[in-house]
Amino acid sequence: MHRIAFSLLAAVALASCTATPQEIARTDAAEAEQAGKLEKRLAGLVPGKPQSCVPYSQIRGSNSYGQTILYQHGTRQFYRNDTSPGCRIGFNDIMVTQTPISQLCRGDIVTLVDRNTGFPTGSCALGDFVPYRRPSRSGDS
Repeated sequence: MHRIAFSLLAAVALASCTATPQEIARTDAAEAEQAGKLEKRLAGLVPGKPQSCVPYSQIRGSNSYGQTILYQHGTRQFYRNDTSPGCRIGFNDIMVTQTPISQLCRGDIVTLVDRNTGFPTGSCALGDFVPYRRPSRSGDS
């Protein structure tokens, strides 16, 4: 009898962890929307060589697009950072970074905190920083 009850509880617990087809479709649609917004934001910019670190003091702001973060560096450059697989930065999440040095580096952890409750919602490891720049016009120095 105990085995049957345990088996039923385990089955119910597993079923509650499985995403429904509707939830999967919503997640896929949200990811596609974020990818489209990221593509639009980077349109016309030229990617450069990936870097492992960027100076923290030169970062002017950031925006997230799914598991990708764009760090603004001045008016003509962004750093694209594709975070660790499975990282999902939600609309209500605040990204908190703590670094013992004056740079953000590949492997640093970004803690996600819910804007309304202040509770942690997850964490992500940073990847390489790929600079994206506006192409210089001929005649620019």
